[in-house]
Amino acid sequence: MPYRNNQSRGLRIKLSPAQVIVLGFAALILFGAVMLTLPISSSDGKSVGFINALFTSTSAVCVTGLTVLDTVTEYSLFGQIVILLLIQAGGLGIMTMSTLFALIIGKRIGLKERLVIQEALGQFSLSGVVKLTRQIVLVTLLIEAIGATILAIRFSLDFPMGRAIYLGVFHAVSAFNNAGFDLFTTSLIRFEGDWAVIPTVSFLIILGGIGFTVIMDVWEHRRFSRLSLHSKLAIKVSLILIVVGTILIYAFEANNPETLGGKNLSEKFLGAYFHSVTPRTAGYFSLPVGLMSNPALLLTIVLMFIGASPGSTGGGVKTTTFGVLVMAVRTTISGRDEIILWGRRLSKEVVEKGLAITMAALSLIVIMTMILMITEQKAFLEILFEVASAFGTVGLSMGITPELTDIGKLLISFTMYAGRVGPLTLAVAIAQRYRGPVNVHYPEDRVVVG
Repeated sequence: MPYRNNQSRGLRIKLSPAQVIVLGFAALILFGAVMLTLPISSSDGKSVGFINALFTSTSAVCVTGLTVLDTVTEYSLFGQIVILLLIQAGGLGIMTMSTLFALIIGKRIGLKERLVIQEALGQFSLSGVVKLTRQIVLVTLLIEAIGATILAIRFSLDFPMGRAIYLGVFHAVSAFNNAGFDLFTTSLIRFEGDWAVIPTVSFLIILGGIGFTVIMDVWEHRRFSRLSLHSKLAIKVSLILIVVGTILIYAFEANNPETLGGKNLSEKFLGAYFHSVTPRTAGYFSLPVGLMSNPALLLTIVLMFIGASPGSTGGGVKTTTFGVLVMAVRTTISGRDEIILWGRRLSKEVVEKGLAITMAALSLIVIMTMILMITEQKAFLEILFEVASAFGTVGLSMGITPELTDIGKLLISFTMYAGRVGPLTLAVAIAQRYRGPVNVHYPEDRVVVG
């Protein structure tokens, strides 16, 4: 609930937690755009233009990975570092970074700040949110450091040590934050059969996409039976999506000469597995996406729409939302009145919120696809894929991103932004206003559905 103005202290704007999150991400995006517009951020010393800078900043802050300009050739070292910092700030979240800064300077975290942190991290209560924020930062830096070390050692076989370390750090941060930005121009295609790079990057993606709450829950309890219902559902759905995705991608692409066809069994498995992981909001690819078969592309769109888990660095409608809706359908078909998971009953509010999120997401994707079909001269599947990738903050593309018009870039930027903050959070932030308690209840009636 928004905070009321206190007229005795003068006119002050009071924002709800959802509005703070939405405006915080917008402010960071604009700051990043200004920094990337500077000539020092460009490799040739000339400004890349505000639209291109805004698109790149949005993609970095929203940890997406869609790019209209090649990161390694178009941006200087300064520009690349700006992008890296935007990825880290966007992945951790505005309130996590703000809380960290407040803790460093010794500022007290008040109730209002704790309410925003609770909203940002998707917590059920205010208890322990500051402690969780501190743990999130430490765990993030630890995981990124381990990933960067492994990647740097592997890259040192192909690059000078200094360059290898930089590449290791950049790609570890980008992978864990599910950003998908790379410094190899063609993502990870050159490492498609590499059993050091691909597994390391995929594990970073999975850890970043599973959610900080789940990581801390697993670290504390160690046993699946002792985990919270949220953690159990997030882990189970994630594993099912990875396994089923790997099997289907393998089946669809095993005989495609442009992707997995002609490769040995281990390379086919690694390629199918990695492409099953990356649509879950990561954006890296080891297979040429534009040359994949239509069934594989449709599956990729579905995976991008579902996305990562709540409280993570990823986007999409989230794994737990998908899991809850599947269980709701199953419960309805079986004629039961309650959704039961691991001996626990889910409330109707959870199902209603899941439906609201899914419908808001579908509406956004349909509307943006329709508009882009008017502004861009591209095939329907290419545009739908691009919009789904932007909403899921994935970063995969069939190759049309650099060819977007300025209007198209702005529309995709907004879609990435909405996907990162959440369509429901964005809608609430725009429409939210103070309302008193509801004392009027209308008569109940029925509508025929189905």
